[in-house]
Amino acid sequence: MKKVLFIDRDGTLVIEPPVDYQLDSLEKLEFYPKVMRNLGFVRSRLDFEFVMVTNQDGLGTASFPEETFWPAHNLMMKTLEGEGIAFDDICIDRSMPEDNAPTRKPRTGMLTKYLDNPEYDLANSFVIGDRATDVELAKNLGCRAILLQEDTNMLKPKSAGGEAACEGLEDVCVLATKDWDKVAEFLFAGERKAEVRRTTKETDIYVAVNLDGNGHCDIHTGLGFFDHMLEQIGKHGGMDLTIHVKGDLEVDEHHTIEDTALSLGECLYQALGSKRGIERYGYALPMDDCLCQVCLDFGGRPWLVWDAAFKREKIGEMPTEMFLHFFKSLSDAARMNLNIKAEGQNEHHKIEGIFKALARALKMAVKRDIYHYELPSSKGVL
Repeated sequence: MKKVLFIDRDGTLVIEPPVDYQLDSLEKLEFYPKVMRNLGFVRSRLDFEFVMVTNQDGLGTASFPEETFWPAHNLMMKTLEGEGIAFDDICIDRSMPEDNAPTRKPRTGMLTKYLDNPEYDLANSFVIGDRATDVELAKNLGCRAILLQEDTNMLKPKSAGGEAACEGLEDVCVLATKDWDKVAEFLFAGERKAEVRRTTKETDIYVAVNLDGNGHCDIHTGLGFFDHMLEQIGKHGGMDLTIHVKGDLEVDEHHTIEDTALSLGECLYQALGSKRGIERYGYALPMDDCLCQVCLDFGGRPWLVWDAAFKREKIGEMPTEMFLHFFKSLSDAARMNLNIKAEGQNEHHKIEGIFKALARALKMAVKRDIYHYELPSSKGVL
């Protein structure tokens, strides 16, 4: 079955002209950053058909004459084709929004040949665009969507402050980014998300990780300082991190901290998948009076070297003796080598520096290069 990329034009392939939103002169033609390199890669390496789907309000009327549209459009198409980016179909709707035409996005009137057609695998196809209507088109087609925005806030219903005319668009959108590098990486190598549920008589833990997120965190462990440290991993590691913990804090903090580390480590291990294309290794950073170093290797062999001493019994509600235990459990579950060293006077700064350094090391190590999509090992296995 054929898969399709339904690709918007203005704001996706080219920069949408401000003020009038009409690409009606050669002077206004500006390609979206990095679109050529990445779409060319996708076209040459993957088996998607390319279909352009664009609303051009009033094309052919006095407000948008044909003769001002086609020169820039044709130059755009010729330039893309010269980079190996050919479209199998081009669908242009000329109606105005108030016409409510069945052919106007997000309606599917221009795309009927793809609907209920056993030749096409719409469930594994994507709409790529920069507006909520593009994501709504994906929903109407039964596809998934990639949104060229920093986040999915516009996909919330209008009643909740977004721009969506209907609910459920956030569930359809699998990636929100303004970076075409990330779009190509997602299409070529897939998403790197994982969820882990760990339930024992002592703790009930849910962890979800998106390695290619934006640093969004939703963390509640019952230990305020521990939450603050875990947030450093998501924020400075550039990954979305959800951690919800119900632990037997009436006993003490041990089980909550240890089981969180085990669950987070397992989640990282699952999200990394085959590890193809990753940097594998990862960081030292100062924090006021402290210097903290965290070096890691996702080589599949857990090991912890710990060189950090604390004079205080607790920082917040967290016993300092549990710091080593947390990182040992994390290393074991993630199957990674951790070498941690910290020096300084302020105990809070010291441990926060370690968590921040861990986050930056993770960000470095999980970085993926689809243009060198090989396993980073001379043995051929990690």
